[in-house]
Amino acid sequence: MRPSWLVLCLVVAVPFSVAQSPGKNAARNSALEQSFRAATAAYDSGDFSGAAAQLERLALQAPRSFEVRELLGLTYAAKADNTRAVEQLRLAVLLKPDSAAARTNLATGLTHLGALQEAEMECRRALQIDASDYEANHNLAESYLQQNKISDAIPLLEAAQRTRPAAYNNGYDLALAYLLVGDLRTSRQVVTTLLSLQDSGELHTLLGRLDEKEGKFLEAAHEFAAASRLDASEDNLFVWASELLLHRAYEAAIEVFKSSTQRYPKSARLWIGLGMSQYSRGEYDEAIHSLTTAADLNPSDPRCYLFLSKAFLSSPNQAQSVIDHFQNYAAIEPNNALAQFYYAIAVWKGRRVEGPAIDYPKVEAILQRSIALNGAIAETHLQLGILYNDEHAYERALPEYERAVQLDPGLADAHFRLGRSYLRGGEKAKAERELDLFKTLQAQHQAELDKERADVQQFVVADKAAPPIER
Repeated sequence: MRPSWLVLCLVVAVPFSVAQSPGKNAARNSALEQSFRAATAAYDSGDFSGAAAQLERLALQAPRSFEVRELLGLTYAAKADNTRAVEQLRLAVLLKPDSAAARTNLATGLTHLGALQEAEMECRRALQIDASDYEANHNLAESYLQQNKISDAIPLLEAAQRTRPAAYNNGYDLALAYLLVGDLRTSRQVVTTLLSLQDSGELHTLLGRLDEKEGKFLEAAHEFAAASRLDASEDNLFVWASELLLHRAYEAAIEVFKSSTQRYPKSARLWIGLGMSQYSRGEYDEAIHSLTTAADLNPSDPRCYLFLSKAFLSSPNQAQSVIDHFQNYAAIEPNNALAQFYYAIAVWKGRRVEGPAIDYPKVEAILQRSIALNGAIAETHLQLGILYNDEHAYERALPEYERAVQLDPGLADAHFRLGRSYLRGGEKAKAERELDLFKTLQAQHQAELDKERADVQQFVVADKAAPPIER
């Protein structure tokens, strides 16, 4: 927020006593103006407490001074005292209702107070007074962007852009809005213009997103790399490394994620990204280390456990550590069916290098708990069927296989085991049908790789930070 007046002239609108001489009146005005200038200097220097103290005294002496009320409101706003800020900014608007800038300042204060509907109304009143007011157009547009009303925001951003063509913040928001509505060509034009005025990491990130939308993945990676060189923030590094991971440049992704975790060792998502990259490249032990590090940093984040379970099934090393992490996850997410499933598999298959001793009742109990929480997960039924089969409880295994196939007809191993189960029961025709389906699905093994790629994409898209809208 900014003062709506352009020169520091104090208009003291208080009646003076008839008994006062003109000399005393002038002297009083001069003293008040000096105090106001001192308060303004304190505000400009960042001494908001000092400015507030002086302005509070001035408000008692000149209660109908627009400039005092407005600057006091701005001072309270700078101190994050939003309630008192709005009180003073309301008084300022009452004293000068035809000031577009004063209404814009009030709208900003109302926004900070959470009164979004009233803030929008004040912005619209400001635009009725002056349709070209930059702050009113820009601030109302930002409000719409935060509410995901992109189409409503664009005309306001365009109006603000016409008023101040070189305004970086507005231009950035406008370029982002065009991107969000799919007007890639205009978005790129705005970004290119902004880059000629100011080179920044977030502009290169926007260009990278535009390149992604147009299928120019190599160019996108270059833009994300440029963004990270200009601003090595956690977000920029994550976006760059994730782009490499998404398009299977695993070695490069590992390199960027590794250097990023050294810079930001407390970032769970960077460690997850590193673990996923290492898993995708077949570095299972390294992936386990990275993913358990992520779990230590954010034990309730479900994303690290999906790939931790995959890596652990490919490498039985670090068994106790992995089991402990899954046990902890199941404990902190007792109503999460997948958390229970992961824990069951870890307990069941984690000790496979140490011998055949398996606590079948414990594993069964955890799997049954997972099914009770969510019975629609095909893999859980499949694994429970395999557990029963290992215990030679074939009659209990069969319905679990059937349920797994019903829930996910593309689950190849479920068809194979169901076929073997039918064969054991003498149902040859059913067995042949299931085994044929298994062979067909095996021939379509690429679908499994595509699913794994979809898991990667879901992680990247869900956590790839969008460029910030709020300025």
